[in-house]
Amino acid sequence: MPVISEGIANNSNNHTRFLILSKNNKEETGKDKTSIIFSIKHEPGSLHRIIENFHNYNVNLTKIESRPTKANTWEYNFYVDFEGHAKNSRIAEMLEKINHETLFMKILGSYPSAKLN
Repeated sequence: MPVISEGIANNSNNHTRFLILSKNNKEETGKDKTSIIFSIKHEPGSLHRIIENFHNYNVNLTKIESRPTKANTWEYNFYVDFEGHAKNSRIAEMLEKINHETLFMKILGSYPSAKLN
């Protein structure tokens, strides 16, 4: 994407992330990230059980963000980015385990990881 204007942030550590959406799946590059969304029961330990899978499979979480669901008070959707590609057998196995611990899970996509300059 072309840069329209540089240096407009009031903080040098401010970075805005843009995504290009496509219906086509990207192949593994070896330096990929995957984004998922999931919802879990509102009970003690439910998020821990999900995060523990990333530890058990030695997968680095790069972002986790929660947003309230529209359906129920005190229930949240969790948006997670992590290193790895959903087509990788180890990642696919981890995602299958996570899927069994959630109310719902959706893989938003896998894509080549980009470095900030």
